[in-house]
Formats: sequence, structure tokens, C-alpha cells
Amino acid sequence: MGSPWTGHPAWAVVERLSDATGRDVGFLLTDADAETLKATRNAQLAAFALSLVTLYAARSSGLEYVPVAAVAGHSLGEYTALVAADAIPADAAARLVAERGEAMQSAADGAPGTMAAVLGLDGDRVRQACQGIDGAWPANDNAPGQVVIAGTAAGVAQAGEAAKELGAKRVMALPVGGAFHSPLMAAAQARLDRALEQAHFHDATVDVVANVDAAPHRSGFADLLSRQLVSPVRWRESLESLHQAGVTHFLELGPGTELSGMVKRTIAGTARANVATPDDLEQLMSFLEPLRD
Repeated sequence: MGSPWTGHPAWAVVERLSDATGRDVGFLLTDADAETLKATRNAQLAAFALSLVTLYAARSSGLEYVPVAAVAGHSLGEYTALVAADAIPADAAARLVAERGEAMQSAADGAPGTMAAVLGLDGDRVRQACQGIDGAWPANDNAPGQVVIAGTAAGVAQAGEAAKELGAKRVMALPVGGAFHSPLMAAAQARLDRALEQAHFHDATVDVVANVDAAPHRSGFADLLSRQLVSPVRWRESLESLHQAGVTHFLELGPGTELSGMVKRTIAGTARANVATPDDLEQLMSFLEPLRD
């Protein structure tokens, strides 16, 4: 997923992140195979790195001249959001991401789990499906009719059947390496907390809407990032919070277009764009033109 960017000036951040983490980030973005990237210690660092490449490329293509009202990031993306809000430098954030990935990998190895997307059922009904089931919890409320559950393989399977009985159209297993954003990540939280204690955060220059409470913040990020590991990602509510604050244009930066799709499903009448490859930069300039000061 990184190959299209190797000739762009923004690719320089990849070497910077490699130096900061002691990992070959360029290899993860251009040469690693699917099996390697399935490991969360690799997937997180790769996705974070590419999101920063797209952030810096977008800034050099006009984003720096547009007033940004607020930022948010889905799960791992919250670290990119904090870099974008000047709350933490990129290299320091990369070290936290690397430690987060290692911690979650270790926790997943010690308490194996999985995740599944429940389609066609709202968050309250999914929570109902998980009630009383040992080893199953709602993990991501992404958009109307798209909620992810996490837990043990047996717990997720049982909750999936309960969700179908409550009217879910489909329950789809996700190719992930653990039960993220659930109590099975408690060991990872303890390890990440030690790294967060050493990190230095600045007050954010714009509001950062956090995963754990879908509310805007300018400080307190160490606590928010710690709680995020074992708490559901309240993404649908985060989008609604942004919209209620007056946000009308949403820009997704990083691999894929999943988040733009969630905006479309959650909030009608908004303008959306994404930057995943260099080809998207031309579209970005047209998207940003009406927003310039």
C-alpha cells in the first residue's frame, strides 16, 4: 500500500519513523506480505506511517491553508489525529504506536480472541446480543447498521448467532489478530500505560474528538489513549459530535476509504474526500478550494 508514495516528498517521514522505532517501516509498506501484516505489531505501525505520509502530502497540496475545525481518528487513527492537532510529535507518536502494537500482540497471544462485524443491527441491539454471553463485547460502533463485536472465538460466535436472531442481516468475521477494544486487552493497557507515562503531550491546537467518549478534547490524551484499548470505539457518535459542532466537510487521510463511507452512512448532506494514493491529491485541491481563507 505504500508503493505509490515512494517517489513523493512526503515519503521522507517513513525514514524518520524507522529511526524513531528501530523498525524497517519502508519494508512494511512496500514488501511485507499479508501474513506479516496480519500481526498487529506490524499492521499498526504500517497503517500509522502511511496515514502520516498522506497527512503531510495533503498539507503540501493545500490543506495547510484551510482552517481545520477538529480532528478524529478511528482506533489507531487517533494517534495520527493527535499528530495532526500538534499534540505530540510524529516520532514520539510512532514510538507509542510501536509499543501499543507490541502490547496488543502480547495480550492477543496470551488471551486469544477475534472480532466480527454485525451488519443491519443498531448498537443497542448488538449490546443486547452480547448480554449474558461470556467473552463477547461490542467493540466498534462504526455507523448505523455496522457494529463490531470482539471477544473469544466462542463468545463472538455465540453473540453473532444472538444478533442474527435479533434481526442482523449478516455477521462477518474480521481477519484480525485479537479481540481489540475489549477487556481481553487489559494486559496491553497496563503495558501501554508505562509508555504513556513517559510521553509528553502538548495541548492540541484544535479539538480532538476521542474514541472513548465521542467528546472534544484539547488535553488529557494519555488517559484517553489508555482507556481506548479496552473500551468500544464510539465512531458513529464521534461523527455526530463533529456534525453538531458545525463540521460540514470531512477529509479522510490514510489507506482505504472505509471512514468516508461511514460518514456517508451516518450524516446526510456532508462533503467528503479522501487521500489514500498520490492520485487523490488532485481531487483534494478541488475539495479544499471553497474552504480556503
